[in-house]
Order: sequence, then structure tokens, then C-alpha cells
Amino acid sequence: MARIAVIGAGMGAMATAARLAVAGHRVVVYERGATHGGGVGRFERDGFSFDTGPGLLQLPAVYRDLFVKTGKETLERSVELIQVDPAARHLFPDGTEVLLPNASHGGVSQALDGAFGAGAGERWSDLVNRAREVWDATRRPLLEEPLRSDWQVLGRDPYPAAAMRRWFGGRRPATLAEVARRELDDPRAVALLESHALAHGLDPRSAPAAATVLAYMEQTFGTWYVRGGMRALADALYERCCQRRVEFRFDAAVTGITEKDGRAAGLELADGTAVEADAVVAAVDPALLPPLLGGRRPWDDGDVAPELGPGSGVPGRLTVHLGLRGARPEGTAHRSVVHAPDRDAELAGVFGDGRGTRRPCRRPTVTVLRPDDPTVCPDADHEAVTLTAVVAPHGPVDWAHPEGVEDDADGLMEAAKLVIPDLADRVLWREIRTPVDTAAATGARGGAVPAPALAGAGGRLLHPANLTRLPGLYLAGGWAHPGGGLAHAGMSGALVAGLIVEGEDFRGSQ
Repeated sequence: MARIAVIGAGMGAMATAARLAVAGHRVVVYERGATHGGGVGRFERDGFSFDTGPGLLQLPAVYRDLFVKTGKETLERSVELIQVDPAARHLFPDGTEVLLPNASHGGVSQALDGAFGAGAGERWSDLVNRAREVWDATRRPLLEEPLRSDWQVLGRDPYPAAAMRRWFGGRRPATLAEVARRELDDPRAVALLESHALAHGLDPRSAPAAATVLAYMEQTFGTWYVRGGMRALADALYERCCQRRVEFRFDAAVTGITEKDGRAAGLELADGTAVEADAVVAAVDPALLPPLLGGRRPWDDGDVAPELGPGSGVPGRLTVHLGLRGARPEGTAHRSVVHAPDRDAELAGVFGDGRGTRRPCRRPTVTVLRPDDPTVCPDADHEAVTLTAVVAPHGPVDWAHPEGVEDDADGLMEAAKLVIPDLADRVLWREIRTPVDTAAATGARGGAVPAPALAGAGGRLLHPANLTRLPGLYLAGGWAHPGGGLAHAGMSGALVAGLIVEGEDFRGSQ
């Protein structure tokens, strides 16, 4: 039985801990905050309850596998998992609306024909079919296997016909935005495709064509909600860890990772406690590791490594939680996406305008979540609503400026009125959360939210490997391979547990 010390109590950390505990190891989790879940938090006020992180789940099979392999209670017996249908209602600046059914390729095609005109569904289906080839080519190396030592092969874009011809001869990799314009034609369909990338904090102007796989995954595997919110999933995973005798130490900030005989050998805590361990799993931003290692970088030149410095440049989220008077209307879509009227201004505000300037867009793309869940409201005569937009992280934009934050929240409210026309009359109160709040809750630099790993773009969208160059030190969570998102964090736990239990020859989860 090995002693495993885990830094952080997020979803990737707990997924790793549960699997290692089942394998017979003694696992202790050290969390600087007062609770588990990491970015999967909860805000409560006046009988209302809101997720402060992701509000929906994709690829639930990841957590089904985790719960099956760590105990007797399945995922469905641990939480109430609900398939969201329709998957989303999209509202475009020209007044067009489209309801997309959940996990139905044919249904989506029919919906797009009805909203955008004959032929739109076929063009979309053709693109999604090509995206399936991306999924088939990258599912194992990106999601189910440790990052390869020859990771450079993943820098090539697997999207069919991804190359674009230059004006003066030659070819270059296409971006998602270029593929969207070339293959979809209709600007509303282009915005629909690009919104899948933007929702993950990816710039469609520079994201590879392989980012089409994000639309394929949602359309193929569906979108799910957990009764009580995603925090209920975090609670269930925490309970599973406790059942497997994983120990948690909260308010236990780690100030150092100790080494012995060239291996990670334990932790130093802020209160002076020294912890001995046979292996250390760091489920935090890898850029935070050098200070914990006395300046040492646990990767070599040529490895996938994080961008060091005060901020990663990765976008964050601006969120407005609304307590509303009045019942949720029958037939209301769980998720509505109100597309920005000026996409160029939005992308410049989130990712920069090429001159290093980022200014929040007054009317960004806004996701409106209205769960049909009585457990998140004080009673049937009230409704809990969450508005979210992807924004620049703290640093390039000052999210600590109260007046500016209020103005930006007003912009989200303005967009939400297209979904809830009587919004102004129904609001009891609103609670605003910015990247500054995310940074305080999760420790993420600038309040950034990691994106999932993608092939293409020369490997720029890969994440550091789970196995580091310091023996005994492993990386888990959204900032490590295979990247951000609930499902990907769960996958990181399977990969790290496999590397520790089976050794460095571990070839991936089955």
C-alpha cells in the first residue's frame, strides 16, 4: 500500500483519489479551501441554489465508469441524471430561433432546415460527419491514453480537408472559423458552430478545424443535468471518496513539494506540517508547481508545458445568478444561447484585437440556464436562472472594478430579456461572479477556465502530461492532459490512477 498525497480537491483530484483508494492505496487530499469540488461550486441565497461552475454535463459515461469501478452504487443510483431535451434553444441577432433536439443527428438537421432554409441541415450534417473522423482519430490519444512522448503528431489537424490554399500557392491548416464559412455558408450556422468553441473558451479565429469535434460530441452523446445541479455530482463523488476511506484535509494550503533520492516524497503545508508520501498528485495549474519545487520545472524542453507568468491568457467567465419571482413557464428550454450581434467585437473583447487590447463586449453571446428543478428554488412560485458569458481573464481586463462589472452584468441582462421578456419585473436580486471570484475559489490564475485538449494547431491546445519528469509527481485535473471540462477532469483521474497502479507502461483506460 502506497501513501498518496493529492493537492487539491477538485473533480480530477477526487476521481484520482477514489480510483487509487480502491486499488488499495492510502490517499490523503490536501485542499487550500474549505470544501471539495474545485470549480464545481454552489452559491445559495434565500432558498435559491446555483452552480458556480459548469451547469451541464457531457460524456456522462466517464462518471458511470468511475462509479462502477469504485463502489457498488452506480452513478444513476448516486445522483438523478436527466437528459436535457431540447439540448439548446439558439437565438440569433436577425430574430431567427432554432430548437436543437438532444443527441439526434437527424433531428438537428431537420431543425436547421426549418430555421435556416432547405439544405442547411445537410451542410451541417456533412460537417459533423467529418468531425466524426476527428473523434475516431483522436479519442484514444486525447482522452483515453497518457500523452504520448511523440505528442507532436497530435499537432497535425485530423479534420478531413483541413488545409486552406494560400493566395500565392501552398497550403496551410484551416481554422474553425474558415471551415465554418467554407462549409456552412449561412452566417447563423457559422455562429452556431463557433459558439461550441467559444463556450469552451476557444477563439474560432485561431482554433483548428478539429474543434468541430466539440459540436459532434454534444450532438452525439447528448447533454445532461444532475438534479440539484452539478454540485450534486461533486457531492456524490466526495461521498464515494469518503466511502473508500480517502482522507480530506481542508484549509490545508500546500507550500512545497519535497524530494528524496530524486523522487517526489511529500508535501510541506502552510502551518509547518511535513507530510511524507510515496507519490504526489498535483491537481492544480501546473504553472504553480515551480514555486512548490524550489524553482524546478517538472518538464523538459520539448515537453508540453504550461505558460508561466502571472496569467495564462485563457478566458474566464462572467456569471449572473438571478432569483426571480414567478414560476418557470411550462415548456421552457433548459438552455438558451443568445448570440452576440457583433461577433468581431465579442472575439476582440475576449481574445484581443491583435494590438493587445481587450475590452468587454457590451453584448456578448450569453447562455441562459433555466433548470426545471424544484430543488434549486424556495418554492414553485420562484425560478433560479443563471446567465453566463465567456470573457477575458482578470489582468487583461480589470474585473475588480465594481462599476464596470455592474455595466457588464447589465449587458448580460439585456441579452437575457430575449429569453425572458418580463425579466425586469421578475428580478428579486442578482449576484455577479467574475473571474476574480473564480480565482479566489479555485486558485486559477486570472480566474481562467481550462479548455479541453484538441489536436491540431501545432499542439498549442494540448495540456501537460499526467506523468512529469520528476518521478513520483503526477498531474491531474483540468489543467493537465486531457484538459478542462467535467468529463475530461474525470478522464485525468483514470489516467493518473493507471500510471500509479500499473506503472509508466500504462497504455490507457479501457
